[in-house]
Amino acid sequence: MKFFKKAGKRSYDLFSNYSYYVPGVGGMFMMLLMFLVGSILGSILTVVLSLISPDFANIYGMMISYPVMFIPPMLYASSQSRRNEVFEKGYALDSSNFGQNRWWVMIVAVMFSTISLAFICEPLMKVLPQTPEWFEQIMNSILKNSPLWVTLISVSVFAPLFEEWLCRGIVLRGLLTKMNPAWAIIISAAFFAVLHMNPWQALPAFILGLLFGYVYYKTGSLKLTMLMHFTNNTMSAIFSKIPQFEEAETFMDVMSPWAYAAVFALSVIILAAVLLILRNIPLKGTAAGNCNEIEG
Repeated sequence: MKFFKKAGKRSYDLFSNYSYYVPGVGGMFMMLLMFLVGSILGSILTVVLSLISPDFANIYGMMISYPVMFIPPMLYASSQSRRNEVFEKGYALDSSNFGQNRWWVMIVAVMFSTISLAFICEPLMKVLPQTPEWFEQIMNSILKNSPLWVTLISVSVFAPLFEEWLCRGIVLRGLLTKMNPAWAIIISAAFFAVLHMNPWQALPAFILGLLFGYVYYKTGSLKLTMLMHFTNNTMSAIFSKIPQFEEAETFMDVMSPWAYAAVFALSVIILAAVLLILRNIPLKGTAAGNCNEIEG
């Protein structure tokens, strides 16, 4: 029984409408170009909003302009999928291949693994140059200057939805059919890092992208990686609203050394346990790991 309808039947379906676009490395760069075009359009929209009402743009600009950045890649991927549908084999963007694990086990596992890896990554932030004032101002406008509900829509809804569609659903799914899975996961994680366009977000994005990619490879579930992305971003948004974390760059700045070491060790154990669960999920033997094949 097929989990999704054939591609191209609905114009704005993030799952099935792109099943027959399976890009390689060249297609990945084309998607990056389309994203850059979308970023320019989003920036233009932000400038226009600023000219009309600076206060409105400061609060709602990101929420309004963010989806615009993904319109060009979505239109391009949709047109390519429709062109390939008759003659090419497709792969579903979303599946639910959890092996012997119940769905709720996978949900709990990936959420805790995301939190654990984010905590483990924190010491790496200390090796990066200090964040410049302009970058802090941008992050403040996204996370602190807007009401919590606006921030959550931008970083907890739009970002997981669109970025996972692009980085895992399109790029990684395509690369998995063209090369060794390890390289596909690494390259897609690097693509995910590049989208953030700054080293302070790119480094943790790359590391988290490796985990997101492995989860997608083993389960084929875009819903799970969206949930993981939601978990990471929502934690950041909520902590940004807590006064004692305003001046802290990492948890090391607010926790005692012993408490930090204990949580760090627990995070390593949780991550290792989740990776073991994922490792034991059998692959279906398709070129794209556990992404369900769809005949053209």
